[in-house]
Amino acid sequence: MTDITETDVIVVGGGPGGSTVATLVARQGHRVVLLEKERFPRYQIGESLLPSTVQGICRLLGVSEELEAAGFPVKRGGTFRWGANPEPWTFDFGIAPEFAGAAAPAYQVERMKFDQILLDNARRNGVDVHEEHTVTDVVEEDGRVRGVVCTDAAGVRREFRGRYVVDASGNLSRIHSRVGGKRQYSEFFRNLALFGYFTGGKRMPAPRSGNILAVAFSAGWFWYIPLSDELTSVGAVVTRDALDRIQGDREQALNALIAECPMIADFLSDAQRVTSGPYGEIRVRKDYSYIQERFSRPGMVLVGDAAGFIDPVFSSGVHLATYGGLLVARSLNTALRATTEAEIDEKTLFEEYEVRYRQEYMRFHEFLVSFYDMHSDEESYFWKAKKVAGGTASELQSFVSLVGGGSSDEPALVTDSYGERRDVDDAIWSVAQAGANIQVQAATGGTVDEQVPVRSEGLVPSADGMHWALPATAAA
Repeated sequence: MTDITETDVIVVGGGPGGSTVATLVARQGHRVVLLEKERFPRYQIGESLLPSTVQGICRLLGVSEELEAAGFPVKRGGTFRWGANPEPWTFDFGIAPEFAGAAAPAYQVERMKFDQILLDNARRNGVDVHEEHTVTDVVEEDGRVRGVVCTDAAGVRREFRGRYVVDASGNLSRIHSRVGGKRQYSEFFRNLALFGYFTGGKRMPAPRSGNILAVAFSAGWFWYIPLSDELTSVGAVVTRDALDRIQGDREQALNALIAECPMIADFLSDAQRVTSGPYGEIRVRKDYSYIQERFSRPGMVLVGDAAGFIDPVFSSGVHLATYGGLLVARSLNTALRATTEAEIDEKTLFEEYEVRYRQEYMRFHEFLVSFYDMHSDEESYFWKAKKVAGGTASELQSFVSLVGGGSSDEPALVTDSYGERRDVDDAIWSVAQAGANIQVQAATGGTVDEQVPVRSEGLVPSADGMHWALPATAAA
């Protein structure tokens, strides 16, 4: 007989998206079960974070002190050897008003450590976490998803039932197709990556030694991410036309690509590749950019890489996953609320999530298409960012806001609107408010200003930031 467990929400996947939505729903008093197929800590790619994640979502989750104590390299911006300019150029997150002062830095993280912090935090917030539980299918009744079927570490079949299932199990999800529709792969970003890890690589001069370095070359581009004083993540992103170059011996292929990129070859001139442990493998990932035709159906919703992924040049993966986790948490919390005060139907709640997430995804996609024009220089890229982002900020500020994850007008990504006041002075707050045109909970502790829906008859965040509300009732 199959063991059946009843709960309110079942989250499949313990990465950043899954941990975020699970934590924010459990905090509202709902029963949440999280099923993760592996035993943490486990390897994962996606090591360069944006300030919107570190200074926004992570503060909201309450893990800021743990991240600081972990000793991750501080990422103040990015350095690019890209486009028509033969010289490297650098941007700092602090140039954007919404990332001014203490809000600017992000981190480069070992995902084994970062994801463990978020999952442990979910546990502390009441999430019932089950590791080594592989979800194989959903339970469906009367056209609605009612739960999932999984196998635990001992091979025992188990069933979990609840009002909602959240698939946050990544690009290799086994159940994402159960929402209906297909993955739509970008015709422009049909790229693949070959990557490994090195010790002893060079660093840029302080204070930018923790910056991500992205270097274009004839076959594509390299990322160079310092994960500690010694460890560096190095990957080559190339087009599918170059697939034949990585067939066979991956070591030879990666070395050949490094030799074609003088700047990366110089940074690795005294380095040694890690050949053992979780960082000892040279890995390949392909079909980088896709988005699901549908994000939800009755009883089920997709989050993070299960819903979509975009080319990694601006490190948007964890940003999109955690931002999506926040949006879905609002939809779930509102749907699960045991009162009639909201009276917003389920379809509208999950449409709000999908509309906002697609807007953020497409904002990155549209800008990235122009960013791959290697005949342009950085000034042209800044101009394009302003065109994509809109608003009154300068071209450079628009670029930094976009690539820092702060252009969505979402208060939780750039302020402590729903948490404690940041330790910055009133002048910085004033600049951030005026420059980004984002309504924030004032430094005086007042209420959130009226939010503007992103679509006709759309919803807005509630005053606590954890639910959706009709515009007229948001501040109530």
